[in-house]
Amino acid sequence: MFDWEDLRHFVALARNGGLSEAARQLKVDHATVGRRVAALEAALELRLVDRLPRKVSLTREGREIAELAAQLEQGAFAIERSAKGLTSQLAGTVQVSAPPAFASQFLAKEAARLRELHPGISLVLSGTKRSVSLGRREADLAIRMSRPQEQGGVIRRIGSVGFGLYASRDYAKRHAPEAYEFIGYDDDTDMLPQERWLHDFAGERPFVFRANDLMSLQAAARAGIGVVLLPSYMAAPDTGLACVSEPPEVLRRELWLLVHADLRRSPAIRAVMDFLAQIIGEAFPNER
Repeated sequence: MFDWEDLRHFVALARNGGLSEAARQLKVDHATVGRRVAALEAALELRLVDRLPRKVSLTREGREIAELAAQLEQGAFAIERSAKGLTSQLAGTVQVSAPPAFASQFLAKEAARLRELHPGISLVLSGTKRSVSLGRREADLAIRMSRPQEQGGVIRRIGSVGFGLYASRDYAKRHAPEAYEFIGYDDDTDMLPQERWLHDFAGERPFVFRANDLMSLQAAARAGIGVVLLPSYMAAPDTGLACVSEPPEVLRRELWLLVHADLRRSPAIRAVMDFLAQIIGEAFPNER
């Protein structure tokens, strides 16, 4: 009989298309993924992958086994979700996924309040740009800045974040709007609504600095490189920045809370959901 852990590593490899990508998802090193897949091949007496110099690809047998294994994985995740949803204890670990800056600049600062309310709950906060899968138990709850589309998910609009244009105080004094130079995300995030808005607003005016995280963009603006579009919860308290947009908020993004239907009955998850909805609703009220 094969080892389920070996099968789980193979499913991750098949889904992600490479050892390194599977390793990142599973939070192991790529050698572990390779060893586990090799053990599964030995147990099944089948060659599941072709190992090429720069990548691996599934054999015909591998594709068939991967399809069956994915169904088993979904069943295992469903059992885990149901078990967690059926518990009656207001305790345990709850993992929340959120955009990186929102996680570090807002949610982490509110964690003490949750601890005071529910000392039996241990919060795991994951700041990530990608949309994690609640079906695969990559998180229990997710906060998104666009309406979630996942099957099996229950969603709730809990607030909206305003964005404004900011620059260092010295830069704002020395530059007229027509002479603004801009700071923006690197190319892999150009499809974000706020980045599309900024490109439209900039028009022919140049982008002189790019980075892939908001904290770096904020630091660059504070250093006087140019004008940046930032969420107001980050920029407004920053005494090194001045708002150069009129009105201060020129764009808003909705905040959505997502939970898998199987988990919303869990007392611990329900408590964290209610807490998040309350603190976010207070700080970032919905606006049409």
